[in-house]
Amino acid sequence: MISKTEESQLNRLENQVDNGGGGAWEYLCLVRKLKVRRSEKVLKHGLSILNDAKQRSALGPEEWTLYEQLALAAMDCHCPDVAKDCIKVLQKKFPESKRVGRLEGMLLEAKGSWAEAEKAYSSLLEDNPLDQVIHKRRVAMAKAQGNVSGAIEWLNKYLEIFMADHDAWRELAEIYVSLQMYKQAAFCYEELILSQPTVPLFHLAYADVLYTLSGLENLQTAKKYYASTIDLTGGRNTRALLGICLCTSAIAQLSKGRNKEDKESPELQSLAATALEKDYKQRASDKLSLLTSALRSLKI
Repeated sequence: MISKTEESQLNRLENQVDNGGGGAWEYLCLVRKLKVRRSEKVLKHGLSILNDAKQRSALGPEEWTLYEQLALAAMDCHCPDVAKDCIKVLQKKFPESKRVGRLEGMLLEAKGSWAEAEKAYSSLLEDNPLDQVIHKRRVAMAKAQGNVSGAIEWLNKYLEIFMADHDAWRELAEIYVSLQMYKQAAFCYEELILSQPTVPLFHLAYADVLYTLSGLENLQTAKKYYASTIDLTGGRNTRALLGICLCTSAIAQLSKGRNKEDKESPELQSLAATALEKDYKQRASDKLSLLTSALRSLKI
């Protein structure tokens, strides 16, 4: 995710280039540096540089970087012929390059030649089994074909090698949630919390999964993680505040007839309900009555 300052800089430079103020190469470099997706602009301005012999020669060795960037943008814009031409130039310059080999595989993907793309990736992995990009391409290819079970299989194999990849754990968790495989999703979020304990998003997602699984123990744990989300966000997470109230209500229902020791103190849910009402008064006063009615139905 880019900062507001970076986004502002990018937009300013983009407007400058679009209006003929120059700076096309600087714009393409910034897009690459920030890892943002502006494929149409990259294709337009990249081609304008490559089609101008003077501008192209001024790039020096960076010319090959532009060919790669342009090939990726062309695939994204459904311009396979442009991508093919760029890759051909790179093949001629770097005939044994694995990086160019990845581009060839991606072009096969873009054309929908899944079997050929898989064959190309398998061949590249034989030479370098630790190529993260190719492992991720396999996951993307399975998802593009609607093969969710295949995506899960490739992600699990990838995480056996690259266990510290937080984005992969999160992607796997979200796939499991979409399939209602909540226990497996909970495991993924546990891994994320262990590796990044100060990220409130993971605490919140884990609490949501546990709340969905239900059961007294899961609800009690979910309540703790909603509380930790509130703590990590300085009390400003409305979803977590509501989660506290929902968990409290569900726990109360499941705890009926149990010993008093099994029942929880009402202090936390009271604070959460008060904070929710205050938040709604400030940001959505017209919906405050709906919130009050909902909380009353939960007997909070």
